[in-house]
Amino acid sequence: MSRVTKSAPIGVAVGDTAATGTSAPAGTIVAGDRDARAGGKAAEGDVDGGRGGAAGVGLAGAGKDAAARGWLNGFIGVLIFSGSLPATRLAVRDFDPLFLTVARASIAGVVALIALLLLRAPRPSRAHAVPLLIVAVGVVIGFPLLTAMALRHVTSAHSIVFIAMLPLSTAAFGVLRGGERPRAAFWVFSVLGSLLVIGFAAAQGLTAAPAGDLLMLAAILVCGLGYAEGAKLSRSLGGWQVICWALVLSLPPMLVVALLTLPATFAGVGAPAWAGLAYVSLFSMLIGFVFWYRGLAQGGIAAVGQLQLLQPLFGLALAAGLLQEPVSAAMLGVTVAVIGCVAGARRCSR
Repeated sequence: MSRVTKSAPIGVAVGDTAATGTSAPAGTIVAGDRDARAGGKAAEGDVDGGRGGAAGVGLAGAGKDAAARGWLNGFIGVLIFSGSLPATRLAVRDFDPLFLTVARASIAGVVALIALLLLRAPRPSRAHAVPLLIVAVGVVIGFPLLTAMALRHVTSAHSIVFIAMLPLSTAAFGVLRGGERPRAAFWVFSVLGSLLVIGFAAAQGLTAAPAGDLLMLAAILVCGLGYAEGAKLSRSLGGWQVICWALVLSLPPMLVVALLTLPATFAGVGAPAWAGLAYVSLFSMLIGFVFWYRGLAQGGIAAVGQLQLLQPLFGLALAAGLLQEPVSAAMLGVTVAVIGCVAGARRCSR
């Protein structure tokens, strides 16, 4: 029986009890890091078939429950991330992309540091240093900076369709870094979904803004690496601790660059830009990752990662509603098609 010392943070992901011996308030549904490890092993097919009987049924049931929580946490994370590009688009209207990147990381890093101190989370071991650095480079620095730069060249609606390639990138790094081995049919659906997005972008005319498209492709690669590495690490460190420590690790250089790139005046910064900065700092950089890393750890990196194919649908709706950007029938058609690929990939992920 684990020892209870502290309460889990407000807004903790489903089943996300900290690896620090914390517990959730009464009425909160949690299952701890054992569920993440059980879900990850179940998603990778790591079930000992030789035990059989009631024990085997119990293990299978626990694995299915953890996987279900993983899909739920992953879905919540995707919903939160869906607002990232529209919010970034609002912010870069008045903020320089570099300042926006370091400012959002600095704000999130300060909040993460406060959370770690209040909850008395233990420090990561030396073995966690390199994985945390990879997470920081991929999702704290690389993806935000590259997308902010890309959105100077393309609309958020155009950039959102590139996000549908994230599941393939995440799955590939899940194999390379997480040791997962999805079935062949899984890759068929994953590649098909990505090809649909690439075909759509090509039909719209990649040469119209090649710099923006190349920046988005680079962002997808570093983000997939950061997702896979963070999910692997969260199985031992805990979902919310992974992103918090990655943010804290990035905080010193981010604060320095933020001060160096600080605008001379904020008089010309409108309310929409401030709202965009607030969203990407708190939700995109911190809260969304609490759910996302927990979901990937519980349900499997490659499997739950396919939920990212749904992100364009939510993002396009936000782009149309908040930014009044045109959303064509082709965009909607591609989005519906990749949703079908998500369903197929989920069925073939085990």
